[in-house]
Amino acid sequence: MAVEDPNPPFHAERNPLQEGQHSAEEAAAVGAHLKRSLELMVHEIFSRAAAAAGGGGPAGAAQEPLRVRWVEAFFPFTSPSWELEVFYQGDWLEVLGCGVTRQALHSNAGVPSQLGWAFGIGLERIAMLLFRIPDIRLFWSRDERFLSQFRGVEDDLAALKPFVPFSKHPACYKDVSFWLRSTSAAGGNTRVANVVDFHENDLMEVVRDVGGDTVEDVQCVDEFTHPKTGRRSMCYRINYRSLDRTLTNAEANDMHDRVVRELVERLGVEIRR
Repeated sequence: MAVEDPNPPFHAERNPLQEGQHSAEEAAAVGAHLKRSLELMVHEIFSRAAAAAGGGGPAGAAQEPLRVRWVEAFFPFTSPSWELEVFYQGDWLEVLGCGVTRQALHSNAGVPSQLGWAFGIGLERIAMLLFRIPDIRLFWSRDERFLSQFRGVEDDLAALKPFVPFSKHPACYKDVSFWLRSTSAAGGNTRVANVVDFHENDLMEVVRDVGGDTVEDVQCVDEFTHPKTGRRSMCYRINYRSLDRTLTNAEANDMHDRVVRELVERLGVEIRR
């Protein structure tokens, strides 16, 4: 970790010590303890994050040391005070504020002989770095595409997955319904041995090959078995959404038609009209 701390332990005008409460030596000692403790904490957080991300640290450069710097600040309950910033994507990002606590707080708490320090960490800022989230406003979003990416994160903290950007452009939903091949077990034929069965992963592969990143989601919305023939019918809903522009209905129709043709050719399904 590379630490930049160009300012003195305190400054009479910009970042004063508490006159009559702390000596210069006391203020310097408490401030040094504060800074080193928080530096170690931040280093531990990002070291674990880099390991969980497979070595690609929060700034995307596993071999480079984490760059942090101390900046003088003002908070009503501490003096002197500082902010700690982390260098991220070419800019400095504040992650916490801290300082030597006002001695009046200790006196009011019944421990006037004690000195201490306090800090407040920006959890959203830390999460932005750990998960590579580009915009802090996303934390107040109710968009399921954002929220769903972080469900279950606490179940496996040893493997942090980076945020996957999603489009803010409108979605275009298209359904495709088809009968499975009658010669397959999935299609209802249980009398033929060694038949090639239908697997949803095969359908997903076809959709991905044709639509690429334009396909945001694919879901099975209906499944039906014919009571007489035993054949199975499946209906899938495909969500087409461009990452960088509004997708026209004509473009979505063209892509969907290609998906349908590939499903017929590669999986042998019978499209229901």
